[in-house]
Amino acid sequence: MTTGFRPGERRLGRDFFARPTLQVARDLVGRRLVRIRRGRRLAGRIVEVEAYIGASDSACHGRSGITARNRALFGSPGRAYVYFSYGLHHLLNCVTEEEGFPAAVLLRALEPEEGLKTMTRLRGGTGKGRGRQRERPPSWLAGGPARLCQALDIDLRLNGVDLALHDGLLLEEGEPPAQRAITATPRIGIDYAEARDRLAPWRFVAKASPCLSQRL
Repeated sequence: MTTGFRPGERRLGRDFFARPTLQVARDLVGRRLVRIRRGRRLAGRIVEVEAYIGASDSACHGRSGITARNRALFGSPGRAYVYFSYGLHHLLNCVTEEEGFPAAVLLRALEPEEGLKTMTRLRGGTGKGRGRQRERPPSWLAGGPARLCQALDIDLRLNGVDLALHDGLLLEEGEPPAQRAITATPRIGIDYAEARDRLAPWRFVAKASPCLSQRL
């Protein structure tokens, strides 16, 4: 397993996130999410994201203002917003736009590339050899926002960290796909939101990926 930072790979900086959220969301597809854990890399290609934009978005955590739980969402662009959902799962978001405006991109699925054995153990598998891993569907490891965080050991300890500077959680440029390889759909699991927000095509996916949380 590769340790530390990948030589020659450019890290995404704050300027990348300080843009309109829908633009950031689409541009995150194909980028590489990296977790440095105990000096070793756990990494994968982002293949599914969702945008959440401001108080007018009834699906956004910032719709009712700032709280202790969502404070990181109102932070500077490029911060991680990690929250604990239903007392069961952690979910990772990248804060976007300007400080004080609650907007972020939820990372929903990865195609794992590095550290697969460790990810498998973190997900509750054995991590011993490749045979058992091949028996599972490709989406088992990180195909879903909760699975992604479990596989990369992401929890509330990383809430609010600066993704442009932090030495344990970052995004690399990777190899973004052609725009025609990305499709937009309504977001998933927001039945509580208003109809216009439930129907907004703010989920972006690499449509050929076998690792999506939900098939197209």
